Amino acid sequence: MSELEKIGYSNWFKNRADDTKVASHGVARVVSVHKDSYTLTKGGDDIFAELSGNLLYRSDSASELPTTGDWVYADFYDDDSHAIICGVFPRKSLLKRKSAGKLIDFQLIAANIDMAFIIQSLNDNFNLRRLERYLVMVNDGGIEPAILLSKCDLLARDKIDEIKKIVVGIVPDSPVIEFSNLSGENIASIASHLKSGSTYCLLGSSGVGKTTLLNGLIGSDLYETRSVSKIQSKGRHTTTSRQLVRLESGAIIIDTPGMRELGGLSVAEGVDETFSEIVELSQRCKFNNCSHTNEKGCAILVAIHAGELSERRYQNYLKLRKESEFNQMSYLEKKKKDKALGRLIKSTIQKKKK
Repeated sequence: MSELEKIGYSNWFKNRADDTKVASHGVARVVSVHKDSYTLTKGGDDIFAELSGNLLYRSDSASELPTTGDWVYADFYDDDSHAIICGVFPRKSLLKRKSAGKLIDFQLIAANIDMAFIIQSLNDNFNLRRLERYLVMVNDGGIEPAILLSKCDLLARDKIDEIKKIVVGIVPDSPVIEFSNLSGENIASIASHLKSGSTYCLLGSSGVGKTTLLNGLIGSDLYETRSVSKIQSKGRHTTTSRQLVRLESGAIIIDTPGMRELGGLSVAEGVDETFSEIVELSQRCKFNNCSHTNEKGCAILVAIHAGELSERRYQNYLKLRKESEFNQMSYLEKKKKDKALGRLIKSTIQKKKK
């Protein structure tokens, strides 16, 4: 197995590689992203990297630039101590979210992830609606989800089983594992899901134990952790940038900062997959244009009244659909304006040259 294969360079990427670019440049994977620079690896030491002017100039949006986990074409210099990124491979999967605040854009979190571990603690942090939002983002990115419930040492067994039953009800085909960083319970069970050459990511709010779990999987306190605020039961940000870590088992994990604001952007497929039972019920309604509010023969209303569908889950579905549609429309309008501005700038530069 080559060094690139050990860090996830599978046949999926080999079959989609541009042979001309592979012949002209080298291949590497993005370990981390900084403000104006990147860190790459070819399976050995980390390599400082920057974007080529051509790649930066031709990119119309942030989605065309590298993110953590991406495979890239790059030129290497000074015994692989420095590199220039010339292009980005097609992505197998992509994790993204709406940019924080009022910005009409999205932020890339990581690419080419095989499984996302969505972590929620079993204390006051547990929130089913937030879990659904994470699932929408993961499903939309084409990533397999697994749910990890941390701090199981704080609850009685019957309470843990009660919460797990609720979670399994919304993700019946995904692993759901309770664990404790303090006692080490089920850490080995989580590790058993990690396969050599596959890429995983840790998602969850600050303070749920992502970095502590990563240290546990690595087997040493490699990354700094901080205590949780006793007043707000919220964690302090420890991880400040996404970073790719290779374990001794050969599995690759991308650690991410705690995400306090989860926004959906162009995630219609992710919403429908996460709430598949609601989509299926809507297809059983008597009328094709059923609004699911007061019509007779509405399968969704019947399910809610019968207690087969949670009213809160249905309302969250409507909220996420509306949010997704609004953000998608706003983003497409922004992209159209950005492209028009780009054409104007290029035209002005060309006129000046003449």
